[in-house]
Amino acid sequence: MDLHFGDSKPTDEERAAVDALLGPPESSWEGAARDEMRAADLRWARGGREARDRRELLLPGLHAINDRIGWISEGALDYLCRRLTVPPAEAYGVATFYAMFSVEPRPATVLHVCTDLACAAAGAPQLCAGIEERLGLGSGVSVERSPCLGLCERAPAALAVKAGDPVRTAVSAPASVQEAVLAASSPGSAPEEPPVALAVPQAGQDGLLLLHRVGVVDPASLDDYRAHGGYTALRRAFELGPAGVIREITDSGLAGRGGAAFPTGRKWQATASQPDHPHYLVCNADESEPGTFKDRVLMEGDPYALVEAMTIAGYATGAHKGYLYLRGEYPRALHLLEHAIAQARARGLLGDDVLGQGYAFDIEIRRGAGAYICGEETALFNSIEGYRGEPRSKPPFPVEKGLFGKPTAENNVETLVNVLPILTMGAPAYAAIGTPRSTGPKLFCVSGTVQRPGVYELPFGATLGDLLALAGVRDGLRAVLLGGAAGGFVRADELDIPLTFEGTREAGTTLGSGVVMAFDDSVPLPRLLLRIAEFFRDESCGQCVPCRVGTVRQEEALHRIVERTGVDAAGDIALLREVGRAMRDASICGLGQTAWNAVESAIDRLGAYE
Repeated sequence: MDLHFGDSKPTDEERAAVDALLGPPESSWEGAARDEMRAADLRWARGGREARDRRELLLPGLHAINDRIGWISEGALDYLCRRLTVPPAEAYGVATFYAMFSVEPRPATVLHVCTDLACAAAGAPQLCAGIEERLGLGSGVSVERSPCLGLCERAPAALAVKAGDPVRTAVSAPASVQEAVLAASSPGSAPEEPPVALAVPQAGQDGLLLLHRVGVVDPASLDDYRAHGGYTALRRAFELGPAGVIREITDSGLAGRGGAAFPTGRKWQATASQPDHPHYLVCNADESEPGTFKDRVLMEGDPYALVEAMTIAGYATGAHKGYLYLRGEYPRALHLLEHAIAQARARGLLGDDVLGQGYAFDIEIRRGAGAYICGEETALFNSIEGYRGEPRSKPPFPVEKGLFGKPTAENNVETLVNVLPILTMGAPAYAAIGTPRSTGPKLFCVSGTVQRPGVYELPFGATLGDLLALAGVRDGLRAVLLGGAAGGFVRADELDIPLTFEGTREAGTTLGSGVVMAFDDSVPLPRLLLRIAEFFRDESCGQCVPCRVGTVRQEEALHRIVERTGVDAAGDIALLREVGRAMRDASICGLGQTAWNAVESAIDRLGAYE
């Protein structure tokens, strides 16, 4: 593709897709026709800084084209760049960064078939082969092997996306060849997804704090949400004031649930105290860790809870604008959240005067497009701003200079939803749940070879064995992966590990985002480790050498071991350890720092190649 403004012209459909987002162009500098009425446009440039400030609309613009056409042509990219005053070379770099976009022609319908850990163990390779054989060449469907789709409790999974106005999607999970082909052939007529409550085996049980509304309330009904305690926490927040809210969150001991476990109260206080304005709030709903689907379940089953929690977080940190960065692979969550935000805005729960309290706050959804690295907070900021989703060096930290260079509080969905019970029950009662260093309830995503996969809520301190007993672990359990691809394996005889931040750390593993994936003897462990290595190679943003090169070398070594079926693997294992140490010590962000964890634990704890 030519990387300067060229002669390629957008089609009428491509132009309409961009104009629907940005409005019609006002001058020929923005791509309007150069007729006699616009001759004066050629004498001076219009837009300037105002146009450049709209660069944040680059990612939504790429989505608009990709959704309408199915791929992004040179002419469409050129037109979008003119509208936003973005150099085409930079926009091309952004468009090619994301797995869900294509800059090469492809059919309007794309079938994404998950081949990650849970789906691979459930027969995804055979599913892909069967789909490709059934569809054949010239079917008008592009079958693409995809990283985790966040549907691990229903593995194997497939997502069909048919471009058009409007774009249509269909999920098939658990997918058979016939059902996946039907979803791809006619997304609009595919069977509806099952109720989200089926992903919560505990649905309707007493004593749940985070999941108590999932399967009980209508996720589309604001009135139903309020009838079940909704917006009680926000009213309590206005009674306490911003400082009082932060004090409650601090006293509760709430720590981030995305994996880093940073104290939420400290983050909010640091953001609120910054003199630079405006402040921003960002909800990280880009849960791309293989095996993680708890945030999807919360957003699909209780979307108003997230809207309320974001409003409280914005109020406490002095933010008047919140961005909800949502995985591009979550069409159902997108639909429900768009509806929830619109309803909250119409009822005075978002907007210029929230609940008549004189506080202005609103939420904007930004869709990701298939990039695991955007789960890292600064990479997410770059993505929203219209740049490649590459992590930034720290310091400065986001609480000082985050989104658009302003103080920013960033939390994931589960962390934010915990704010509601803290304010309704009080910090002391919340802190009494769990352990002194890991307070409150925790959501766990259980998948793999268990009888009842799904999202479970348990207080911190329950053991791994307690959790697997609820999920119904099957005979022949060989290993459990904690924390997802970036986590570590434990043996079947280590089920007494307490599920706390400190307990898993002392056991030499990690709690991560709450992934608990069980594997029995039928799962070929070397192939599983190779899939983890392939995942990190694909998802490395390539910004730093240790990760860019290390993930490739790790995959190459594991390929050699698998091809030799483990014979004479000692040399490659020694190389893996050396590469792993380099990635852990020198990578810019957590992706490279953790890319070796699962492989290391499988070698040392499971004897994977013995």
